[in-house]
This record gives sequence, structure tokens and C-alpha cells, in this order.
Amino acid sequence: MKIGNFDLNKDGVYIIVELSANHGGKIEIAKETIKAAYEIGANAIKLQTYTADTLTLDSDKEDFIIKGGTLWDDRKLYDLYKEAYLPWEWHKELFDYAREIGIDIFSSPFDKTAVDFLEEFSPSAYKIASFEITDYELIRYTASKMRPMIISTGIARIDEIQDAVNICRAEGNNDIVLLKCTSAYPAALEDANLLTIPNLAETFGVISGFSDHTLGATAPIVATAFGAKVIEKHFILNKSIGGPDADFSLDKEEFAQMIKVVRETEKLLGKVDYNMSEKKKKSRQFARSLYITKDVKAGEMISEKNVRSVRPGYGLHPKYLKNIVGKHFCLNLHKGTPLKWRYFN
Repeated sequence: MKIGNFDLNKDGVYIIVELSANHGGKIEIAKETIKAAYEIGANAIKLQTYTADTLTLDSDKEDFIIKGGTLWDDRKLYDLYKEAYLPWEWHKELFDYAREIGIDIFSSPFDKTAVDFLEEFSPSAYKIASFEITDYELIRYTASKMRPMIISTGIARIDEIQDAVNICRAEGNNDIVLLKCTSAYPAALEDANLLTIPNLAETFGVISGFSDHTLGATAPIVATAFGAKVIEKHFILNKSIGGPDADFSLDKEEFAQMIKVVRETEKLLGKVDYNMSEKKKKSRQFARSLYITKDVKAGEMISEKNVRSVRPGYGLHPKYLKNIVGKHFCLNLHKGTPLKWRYFN
């Protein structure tokens, strides 16, 4: 499966910078964030395409007031989304700029009008946000555009995850990535449950990854070790920009360090390999082997007093010691000689 030119089966972990609300209401900051994402080696920048009116109602009723111990408690949903949204008139310039400098760009649509709008820019993928996984018609309509579908599973029951996958497949779209996600902002480490990442891939027959809302970079690194092929995390140029998502976003230096360690983790994981590489063969010189431990004469019997397993590894394999004890040397040999088959009979 490919997202843009990136092959998720061959090219490692696809790292997505989530711009979200970290633009400070200025397109210049959004463009600088895209540039920074490219500079630190991220594979993609992701936008969010909605308005306050496509997400919620402008209502003062209790249902529409945020509560529950979040960063945004006591605010109206409408006001939060109005502050956080990225103006639709910015999209063309941001898509053009990202492609000009060479980084993938796509977005999360939050209703059908957003999908239609984004289609104008031929995004390399679509991302369905955690809280939209229950909007089956949105998933169906988005999947019908036949672009890779990246779906966060943060608030979903297992049957709803299966429904989302089935909907995509019913549309003929089998390019599906499921992201383990904890929909808390920030998310506690003990709620990450990263063992779910390989289980998502196995259970649903898809590529799996991780959308991270924890603080710091530990979780994405561990997720990589558990087989995540996609990592998404919020990014902010500088936390002084502020905004709804600043507290759980990584700045440029932090995100760059996360990418560095994720790439190092990929190298450490490597592949299952029992072959004898040239490096391994060379290193075997320091392995143990059988050596003559004192001067011996032809006809003398081999015993554990005159042959031992020691380093280095130029003599016979130590496994042969029990088999050759009791045989006789056919040459005069000095201490420190690596034992060879031709030296005894």
C-alpha cells in the first residue's frame, strides 16, 4: 500500500505532522510549519477541513459545553472549533506550497462538503478523525474517492472498527490504515495500550499505526517497535504560538528528536536474519575454538589437559572436543596451535 510515493510495506514508518489548530490564525505560520515538517524529515503534513458549523451547533445548552476534565472545560464546542479551524481559503496555497517543497499533504474531512472541496487538490490520502469513526456515511463517501483511508479508532468499539473497515471494502477501497489512538488531550501513558497496534493489523487485515496524544516522544518510539507503520503527532513551530492544541504538541526540536529515534528504532528492528553476513563471519574470530594448550608429540593422546576451548576462533568447533578425546596426535605441535583435523588420527 502506498501513500503518495511512500510504500508502507517497504519504506518504513510514515510520519505525519498534524497541524491541527497550531497555526495561530495566520497562514504564514501554517506555511512555516509545513517547511519545518519537511526540514525535520516528516513524510506528510495533515490539515483539518471543517468549520464550526460543520462540526456542531452554535448553542449555549449544557450538551454543547465542554466538560469532563479536558483542557477546554467550560468552553462552548462552537467557540472552540471556531478558534481552531483552518480557513478553507488557505488550502490551495498550503497544498501548492507543500508540493513545491516536496512533502505529502492531505487532510481530515469532517463532512461531505469537505470531501468535495478537498478532491479539488487530489490529496494523497484521507484521515478520518477518532470522533468521526461513527459517521458511517462520511466514511462511505470518503472511501468512495478511492484514496488511502487512515482511520483513528480512539473512541470506537470493536464492532464499529469492523463496520468502518467493511464500509471501505464495500466501496472497493482496500487501502486502509487503522490507528490506535487514545482520545484524551493529553493522553496518559497508561492508557496508550500499544499492544493493540499489532492486534489491529491481525484482527482486521489492515496496516496499523498510532495517532499519539501523549506528552513527549516515548509512545511513538515504542509504537514503532510494536510494528506501527504510520505515526501521527501534533506539531507546533513554537509553543508561544498558543492555541487549543499547544499543550500536547511537540515543537520543532522535540519532533525532530522523535523522528531521529523512530528511524534509529527501525534500524534496530531490522529483519529476522540468521544468515552469516561478512560482519558475522569476521566477528567469529573472537569466538571460542579448540587449541593445543601445551607442547605435544606425535603419538600422544588427546585429552582435556592438552586441548581446550578458548578464544580466538581459528581452531575446530568446541562441539568436537568430546569426540576427539582419546585420539592421538600425528605431529609434534606447540602450545597455542589451533587444532585441525589433520593433526590427529
